[in-house]
Amino acid sequence: MKKKQKEPPAPIERHETIRRSIISIIEGQTLSAKEISGSVSIPEKEVYEHLEHIRKTVNTIDAHLVITSAECAKCGFVFRKRERLKKPGKCPICRSEFIHEPLFLIKKAL
Repeated sequence: MKKKQKEPPAPIERHETIRRSIISIIEGQTLSAKEISGSVSIPEKEVYEHLEHIRKTVNTIDAHLVITSAECAKCGFVFRKRERLKKPGKCPICRSEFIHEPLFLIKKAL
């Protein structure tokens, strides 16, 4: 008895690259990686990888990536010096795991 093989899911039809669509989404509004992943239909982990590249290349369109730092919801500690874009796991002050995600916005240079 042969098992019926599942067909791989059809890829989502895209008219622009993922990075271009992320740029167009966060050009006018501040969003978290989770909100971006929902808009672009990719996993949140991939959003962070694309944002790393966007941060380096966005200056070619006379703009820059503005990052609103993650913040501990319990004690209010702000992760200002953090270089990584991902949300931190724990607060270094109170050890709380309830942390507001960093937010991303692309701002045009004046």
